[in-house]
Amino acid sequence: MTIIQNDIEIPKIVDEVYSFLSDLNNHEQLMPGNITNWSSSYDHASFTIKNMAKLSLKMTQRIENKELVCMPEGDTPFALTLRWKLEQVGTEATVASFVIEAELNMMMKMMAAGPLQKLVDHQVSKLKEILV
Repeated sequence: MTIIQNDIEIPKIVDEVYSFLSDLNNHEQLMPGNITNWSSSYDHASFTIKNMAKLSLKMTQRIENKELVCMPEGDTPFALTLRWKLEQVGTEATVASFVIEAELNMMMKMMAAGPLQKLVDHQVSKLKEILV
């Protein structure tokens, strides 16, 4: 199992961060520029990674103000879980951690780990930018 993650402290209470992340419609704002054909609802999102693949995600678990889990629907080149973990720190801040858990063989890890880390880094920084 390959785990790719990053976290960021956001000066918002956990309720506000959770509320934003729990709706997949909001996740389009977190995506990098190479994402096209975005379509979403509260529980589902589908999009195309330019020159790569079309993906569909489903929100499979919501633990209020703690954790959100998305899983791919349909065929994917490898097993994948996207997880947002939230933790209230003090009275006015939240630490948001974005974790991608992927079943990557050695070859896939060499090809995918860098782009996945860039995605994680981009999403946590965009989350802070949007919510501050």
